[in-house]
Amino acid sequence: MAGPHGFSYEAHANGTVHISHHHHLATTLKGARAARFLAEVESASDPQLVMARWTGNYKRGNERAARAHPRNSR
Repeated sequence: MAGPHGFSYEAHANGTVHISHHHHLATTLKGARAARFLAEVESASDPQLVMARWTGNYKRGNERAARAHPRNSR
């Protein structure tokens, strides 16, 4: 199974970090959260997975079960 892809980030001089997904802004981090993100993404073996987790855009493992739910059978 392939991991997430299409994420990028920009660290700015004022301490903010912009995380984009396929060139669309996904989230902006400031202050201590931005510093924690930068430390984590620079030391990670898979930076794409880190960015997906920080933006909330990652699979939770229940997509197949949700597809069979009666609410989604339209």
